[in-house]
Amino acid sequence: MKLTAFTDYSLRVLIYLASRPGQRATIAQVAQAFQVSENHLVKVVHFLGKAGWLKNVRGKGGGLELARPADRIGIADVVRDAEGDTRVAECFGGQGSCVIGPVCKLRNVMGDAVAAFYAVLARYTLEDLVRNRDELAAILFQPVAGQEPARSRA
Repeated sequence: MKLTAFTDYSLRVLIYLASRPGQRATIAQVAQAFQVSENHLVKVVHFLGKAGWLKNVRGKGGGLELARPADRIGIADVVRDAEGDTRVAECFGGQGSCVIGPVCKLRNVMGDAVAAFYAVLARYTLEDLVRNRDELAAILFQPVAGQEPARSRA
């Protein structure tokens, strides 16, 4: 199973924010850290906010922050939200044009595979993904010439 770029970026945004608890970030900072397009992240951040994973704070001192503690953000939940209806084969939608559809056992096998995929993801939270905060920070939060470092919220 392959995740969409949208889901990948969703997880990256959450990892970035969880790597520095208590601090807000901008879309530009996340985009720069991961070397991805700000335009793509705008859609991702909007989705994460609507889904309840992020708080998007406007105005001076605003930015992005997690809507709940990292240990309360399940990876399976985020992936399910971002991926939507997981169809690994055409027949999962029920409208497939496969001639063996009525007798095919592949649907059950693939259904089991998807269930196993999500069962593994369900064992992890966002906190599990950022337990190596120091190592992540060394990569993600390098100062950029002419830019002030992110500040912690008081």
